[in-house]
Amino acid sequence: MGEPRQEFERELDAIEGKVIQLFAMVGEDLNEATRALLAGDGEMFAILVERDQEIDALYLEVEGLVQREILLQAPVASDLRFLLSVLRITPELERSHDLIVQIAASAGNAPAGALSPSGLTMLTRMGQLAAEMWGQTSDCWYQRDPSTAGRLATEDQEMDNLHASLHAELAAGGMPVPAIMELTLVTRFYERLGAHAVNVARRVIYLAGPARD
Repeated sequence: MGEPRQEFERELDAIEGKVIQLFAMVGEDLNEATRALLAGDGEMFAILVERDQEIDALYLEVEGLVQREILLQAPVASDLRFLLSVLRITPELERSHDLIVQIAASAGNAPAGALSPSGLTMLTRMGQLAAEMWGQTSDCWYQRDPSTAGRLATEDQEMDNLHASLHAELAAGGMPVPAIMELTLVTRFYERLGAHAVNVARRVIYLAGPARD
């Protein structure tokens, strides 16, 4: 293997490392935002805003590195699939973190404890399910496992059902209008997080490619 190829592979490994870092930050911050929401902790928002700036910077760095390698190396086959896949999933990761920040922003304004027992159970499950889906999506990317997309589609249906059920409960009233509006937005944020997780997993089908190049 020549030195140019070795250098190219080092660059690909560096990009992969940064993508995995993005996955880890999304997963960690999703758990923190949900914890803050259920606890009514409004202080987490400021922390996650700072983290969002880090993610935005990392996202732009990765995008720049990928574009540079495509321009300089004119990659083909599996290398090109990897670089194109990165370009397609990193916006999903960046947007997902924006949603996580919005959940944290609602923590001090959305009184989860004022929900009915069934409503609180549904909201808690949405947070758990979103975390589970993103954990599976991260593993899916790392392991290049295209079969995960099908499983996530089933879980995304559960998320959609929870979203519809909790939305219906909120629409029935029983809470102050500002709280209803805030919690309605939160359920939408979780629903979108599930959709982004599925989208990323579907990209891995393309990344995995055929059995042989």
